[in-house]
Amino acid sequence: MQPRERATTALYTAGWAVLRCVPERAGRAAFRAVADWSWLRRGPRVRRLEANLRRVAGPAAGEDRIRALSRAGMRSYLRYFYEMFLLEALGEKELRARVQCTGIERIDRIMAGGRGVVAALPHMGNWDLAGAWVTRYGIPLTTVAERLEPEPLFERFVSFREHLGMEVLPLTGGTAHSAGVLARRLLRGRFVCLLADRDLTESGVEVELFGEPARLPAGPAVLADRTGAALVPVSLWYEGGRMRVHVHEEVAPAGGDSRADRVRATTQRLARVFEQAIAEHPQDWHMLQRVFTADLDPLAGSGGEHDQGSVEEFPAAPPAAAPRRGRSRSRRRTRP
Repeated sequence: MQPRERATTALYTAGWAVLRCVPERAGRAAFRAVADWSWLRRGPRVRRLEANLRRVAGPAAGEDRIRALSRAGMRSYLRYFYEMFLLEALGEKELRARVQCTGIERIDRIMAGGRGVVAALPHMGNWDLAGAWVTRYGIPLTTVAERLEPEPLFERFVSFREHLGMEVLPLTGGTAHSAGVLARRLLRGRFVCLLADRDLTESGVEVELFGEPARLPAGPAVLADRTGAALVPVSLWYEGGRMRVHVHEEVAPAGGDSRADRVRATTQRLARVFEQAIAEHPQDWHMLQRVFTADLDPLAGSGGEHDQGSVEEFPAAPPAAAPRRGRSRSRRRTRP
């Protein structure tokens, strides 16, 4: 195990073991201080966040506005980490109290009719908290985790999400192809949840996002097209001490002579919903990697060498992924 891998593993292990024993007020203050320190250093990931936020805020936004958004964004991002480390220790009553969900009846209605649901989320708020909440609500959930190195940390993340009630499939290296398992779940009328605003492969779909070309994963639209499942966007944001979850209307399947045409058009419709959600709560969009086509380069598959930052700066987001098609741009990930 490389020094960086050991440091990352130790950081996450300590977070799960220690933070639940720390008074919450002190824990939140500490993570807020780390967020502000990272923001002040303005390392590669903070600069990438600001580049993405400039697209959201538009050309009229001045540098002061972008810096204010990125500071709020870093605080939201580190809040996600702090609350993630506490999740396993939360009782059902406390977990429910931390989430307010609107639109869940849309999922109930679709599933009552026997159709599966592909819930597509941008990297907003706390998707682990949302997943834990929906399982407590009574909807079994299947998701996919990108396989990382070191293996013990990947296994700990799988165990963490399984403890919250999720079925977690490895993106690669499992006993069955994850996309095939997801399709079978959907054909049985089940609920699949995927992060869907950043392509990890060379087979994503180019769409327009905030007026620019960007690459989004094809997986959610492909699964919906193949199985007849409903593609339902879900947005997350923080509001005071609670997290808000909003289930949007189903994205209408696009027509087209070929699956590729249908998937591209459907993914564009999904991107429009993401645009609105992100524009309303830009500080809660945790996009510290390259997503816009103009920013991509041969090193950019998983954030790129120039986006990696360091463990000392702050950790990258925990592993979650859409099912991929084709060959990954990066053969090996060493950080969650």
